[in-house]
Order: sequence, then structure tokens, then C-alpha cells
Amino acid sequence: MGTFEHFDLKMIKPDFSSEITGLIMELEHLRNKQLSGLTHPDIFFQLKHIFHMLESIGSARIEGNNTTVAEYIESRFESERNLSHGIIEIQNAEKAMQFIEENIHTNNIDRRFISELHKIVVKDLLPPPDGEGDNTPGEFRMKNVKIAKSAFTPPDYLTVPSYMEELVSFIINNNLRQYDLLKTAIAHHRFVWIHPFLNGNGRTVRLLTYAMLVKQGFNVNTHRILNPTAIFCVDRDEYYNKLAKADSGIENDITEWCEYVLSGLKREIEKIDRLLDYSYLKNTILIPAVQFSLERKYITNIESKILQRALEVKNQEISAGDLKAILKKHPSAVSRYISQLKKEKMLMPVLNKPRKYIISFSNNFLLRGIIDALGKNGFLAVK
Repeated sequence: MGTFEHFDLKMIKPDFSSEITGLIMELEHLRNKQLSGLTHPDIFFQLKHIFHMLESIGSARIEGNNTTVAEYIESRFESERNLSHGIIEIQNAEKAMQFIEENIHTNNIDRRFISELHKIVVKDLLPPPDGEGDNTPGEFRMKNVKIAKSAFTPPDYLTVPSYMEELVSFIINNNLRQYDLLKTAIAHHRFVWIHPFLNGNGRTVRLLTYAMLVKQGFNVNTHRILNPTAIFCVDRDEYYNKLAKADSGIENDITEWCEYVLSGLKREIEKIDRLLDYSYLKNTILIPAVQFSLERKYITNIESKILQRALEVKNQEISAGDLKAILKKHPSAVSRYISQLKKEKMLMPVLNKPRKYIISFSNNFLLRGIIDALGKNGFLAVK
């Protein structure tokens, strides 16, 4: 085991003409940008949930979980008693993201908040070497550890509380707004450098990064999808290599790590915000998803026609009257079709709009089509 080498936690001050300053300015524009588009909020919210699921799978995959997207989708329709530990690990990450969104705006990102994230991450998982849990959920480690396949030695366990207190102060400190993103990237590395828990540090720090970005305003209700894990899980080796290089504490290496994080974040935000363009979303993702399900006989020809009609009508909200022309049946028969699609979770009611419905991705078969279309268009960091 190597020896631990301390370096001070501090903010970097890049030159105005540097590449990272340009990234900060572009991301500030995206943070302040008034989001607009014709995609129905309820459809966008469903997409957001899908990306949260993919984020959770991606974070687990970085740590060696081999669960595929298809396997996780199938698990959503199985009994809770039959779930593997790999599935539970991903579910925990989804629950942690929900915890963040429900609590981030009324709580500081302090030791208590971070400990709660860790508890959710490792819940119901066996501790190593049999699983990805922790014998002391939410508690800082009480022994020294060695990181597998790494030359880096984390600090002595006796110093973890003081290092974490320093990190929390760094996070909470009300720096100038232009330093928010640098703070997020530096905090991510410092957390991994401290390695405060016996296990689950990687999953927890990626959720911490998400929490900091949401706190900073990069998640605007249902109108922006944020998937920071995509930055890291596209190339797991690059992620670990960039982290390892920053372990030197040299400012240039820390700056390179920050550039890596910020450039990935910019790429993901710009890509996913395209989904607000309903014409793009409909023609590139939604209609191909319905066609995917029809070709594999997951849905019938009539169901396909109804769903495609739902995607074409104004505001993406369909009613029985919109289906008369394509079904050519008595109104009571049309209502039965709608009821059946609601039961199969392919249509869902629009809140506060009686007899109005939008397409739903809760159906297992439609969800498969959505994932397939997202993958073909470069929206998936995991397969």
C-alpha cells in the first residue's frame, strides 16, 4: 500500500481566455436559458423518469453491476421478492434521486444529507465481499482502506470527519455564482479522494454531483432532464483515469478534471434539451417507438393507429372524437378501446382535463421501443 499525500482543498482560478472559462460561460447561458418547446409537460416528465432510470443503471455499471437496460425494464414487472441484488442496487439509486428532488431545495448539502444518500444507496445490499452494501450505512469508515486497482491511498480514517467537514463547508460556502460548476467538479473529486464510507462511495458521489447541479438551478421542474452520470459512464476508464490524475493535487491536473466534467455536462444538456422540440421528439423517438412495438407484435395494428393519432393531435392530447375517423366504429366501441389502452398503460388521463389522454410509456412494450429509439439517436450512455 502506498502512502497518503495531503493537498489543500481550494477553488481554482482559471484565466479568462482559458478553455474552461469558455465552458463556464456556455453552461451559465444554459442555466439561465428560458426553456421552451411544444413537447407536452406530461410526456417530458415521463422522459425524465426514463433518464433517471438510465442514470441509475449507468452509475451501477461503473461499479461493475452487469444488469442491462432490458433486464431492468423486465424487473419493473416482477415481484419485489424475486429481485436480484443488482436490480435492488439500481432501484436504490432511483430512490436516492427522488429523495434529492424532494429535499434539495429545503435542505443544505451537509453531512446529514450526504449520510442519507449513502443509506439509500446501500439499503438491503450485502456488504463486501458478497455485495455492494455497507455494514455501517451513513457512517464514516472506521478503518483504513485500499481502493481496488488504484495506486492511490485514501486518508487515514481518523482524519475523515475533519476532511468531510471541510468539504461540506466548501460545498455550502456561498461563492460567486460563476464558481458553482467548478465547485461541483472539485467536490466530486475530493469526495472520492477522501473515500469517506467503507463502500458505495462512487454511487454516492455521483448522486452528490446531481444534487449540487439541481441545487444550482440546472433542473427546472419538468422542463429539463439532467443526466450527469452519462458524463462518467460513457467511458469508465477515462473517468477513473481523469480522477486518478487529479489525485496529484496539481492545479493543472485539477483543471483538466474540471474541463472533463464541464464539457461532458454541456454536451449532455444540449443533447437532451432537444427533446423539448416536439417535432424532433415525435419523428425521431416516439413514432419509431410505436413502430418498433408494432413490428414485434407487442401491440396490434389498431393500437398502433390510436397511439400514432395521439402523437399527431394538437397539444398531444387525444379524445374519443379524434379516433372516430380512423376506427370507424360506434362511440361506445371507441370508448372501450380507450379504456383498454388505459388499462394496458399505453394511454393516461390528462390532469384536470376530463376525457383527454396522452401517450404513456408505462407499458413494458412501449418502453422497450422508447429505449430502442433513444439508443439509435445517441441518448443512451449505457446499453
